Amino acid sequence: MIDFGFDKLALIGAVALIVIGPEKLPRVARTVGALLGKAQRYVADVKAEVNRSIELEELQKMKKQFETAASDIQSSVQREVGDVNSALQTGWNDATNGLAPDAMPMTPLEPPAPTYKRPNKKWRLKRGATPLWFKQHAGIRRQAQSGAARVARFRPPRPR
Repeated sequence: MIDFGFDKLALIGAVALIVIGPEKLPRVARTVGALLGKAQRYVADVKAEVNRSIELEELQKMKKQFETAASDIQSSVQREVGDVNSALQTGWNDATNGLAPDAMPMTPLEPPAPTYKRPNKKWRLKRGATPLWFKQHAGIRRQAQSGAARVARFRPPRPR
C-alpha cells in the first residue's frame, strides 16, 4: 500500500488549505474521511468473503476425503464379512456332509419365548394392613392437615 509519512501528509494538508480554502476544508476533510472509511469497510468485507469461500472449499475437500475413507472402510468390512460368511458356509457344509438328513434340524434353534410373570406387588396387604382403630389409638395421622390447622391443634391454651 502507499506509505505516507508525516511530512507528506503535512504537505498535502498545506496544499489543500491553499486550494480549497479555510471555510470549506473541514467539510471536505469529513467527506474524504467518510469515503475512506467506506472504502476500508468494503475492502474488509471483500477479504472476509474471500476467506469464507476458501474455508468452504477446504471443508468440502475434507468432506470428500472423509466420504471416500468411509466408503473404503465400508467396502473392506463388507468384503471381510463375505469372506467369513463363505468360510462358515463351507465349514458347515463340510461338517454336515456325513450326517443323515433326518439328524439335521430343519430350522435353527430359537430360544423359547419368555412367559409372563406377574409383578410381585403386595398392594392388598399394604392397603389393609393397619386397621383404622389402631391408627386412631396410636395417633397416626390419616389425613393431611394444613399448616394453620396443625398450629391451631398444637397451640398451648391461653391463660385466662
